[in-house]
Amino acid sequence: MLIPHDTRIALDTVVDLVNTAPESELPEDGPTDGLVDGPEDGLADLAALYAFAERHDISGVGTLGERDLNAVRDVRSRFAEVFAAPDARTAADLVNRIVAAAGTTPQLTDHDGYDWHVHYFAPDASLADHLAADCGMALAFIIVAGEQERLRRCEAPACGHAFVDLSRNRSRRYCSSRTCGNRLHVAAYRARRREAGS
Repeated sequence: MLIPHDTRIALDTVVDLVNTAPESELPEDGPTDGLVDGPEDGLADLAALYAFAERHDISGVGTLGERDLNAVRDVRSRFAEVFAAPDARTAADLVNRIVAAAGTTPQLTDHDGYDWHVHYFAPDASLADHLAADCGMALAFIIVAGEQERLRRCEAPACGHAFVDLSRNRSRRYCSSRTCGNRLHVAAYRARRREAGS
C-alpha cells in the first residue's frame, strides 16, 4: 500500500492523538474486550498540548488556551470512534462529519523543507480544526483504499492503543512488537514452561 509522505505523517499524528486519551490504556489485570479509564490523560493541560504540537511539528499553532485544549480533546474522542468503527461505512460517516466540521480548505504548500503536499485546513484554522482536517483526510485515504480494517487497537490485554496496520498481509496485532508483542510472547513461553514442568 503506497501512502504519500504527508498522509503518513498525518496517520502517525492521529494515532498519537488517540493514544493520549486516558481510556486508550487498560490496567495490567483489566478486561481485554473493551477500553477502560487509564491512569492519566496525555493532554492533561496546555503544556501537554503545546508539547504534542511540537512533537508533531504542527505549524502555525500560535497561542493556545483552554478552549483549544477542550476542542482537541473533542476531536480526539471523535477519532477514537473511527478506530472503533465496525465497518467502512460507519468509519466513512464519522470521518465525513469530522472533516466537514473542520471546514476543510485544500491547498498545495511546500514549507519547512518539505516538498509539495496538501494541507486540508484553512490558513487561520484552530489547532483542533487543523488536526481534524489533515488527520481526517489521512483516515479518509485509508477508507477509500478499502483498508478500514487496518485501523486497529492493540490486542495486548494491558494496552488497547490505536495503530494503523501497514503490514503487507494485515496481520499486525500489537501497537509495538518490541513491547506488547514481546511481553505476550514471553508470557506464553513462561506459561508453556510451567505447564511442561508440572
